[in-house]
Amino acid sequence: MSAESRSFKPLRIAVLTVSDTRDETTDKSGALLVERLRTAGHALAAKTIVRDDIYAIRAIVSAWVADASVEVVVSTGGTGITGRDGTPEAIEVLLDKEIDGFGELFRAISYDEIGASSLQSRCLAGVANATYIFCLPGSMNACATGWDKLIAPQLDFRTRPCNLAELIPRLKE
Repeated sequence: MSAESRSFKPLRIAVLTVSDTRDETTDKSGALLVERLRTAGHALAAKTIVRDDIYAIRAIVSAWVADASVEVVVSTGGTGITGRDGTPEAIEVLLDKEIDGFGELFRAISYDEIGASSLQSRCLAGVANATYIFCLPGSMNACATGWDKLIAPQLDFRTRPCNLAELIPRLKE
């Protein structure tokens, strides 16, 4: 089946901003992700901002993963290496399967943009209870890179030769 003969299938995506300082008026990265997913044709399932606390992050993502209407979670922030950066630790334990290539590709693409600073990113992706989770750094540029070059094409049912969207019905096998 060619990409031209496949129709777009919108997904319900929740956006989580992890930050101790941002609110809805200053959350540029979260706003960028919401704008990008809507422009792509997806639906915003939920959006919230949570402090950089492992248990607070885990509680929100766990609730979304338990909600059958949420198919994808995209978080921004908390993927660095400072003492307050805890998104990977919060999310890793929830994952049934990690998508190792996401972090690897993100850092490779980022290297072309920001050089060796890309090694500081601990972004990751995986599947929890048939829900895709993508954890991006907090900068707007990193969110744009992650969405535009990796997440958007993989959440588009028309992307060939394969994509993550087409696997959603099989995630609970």
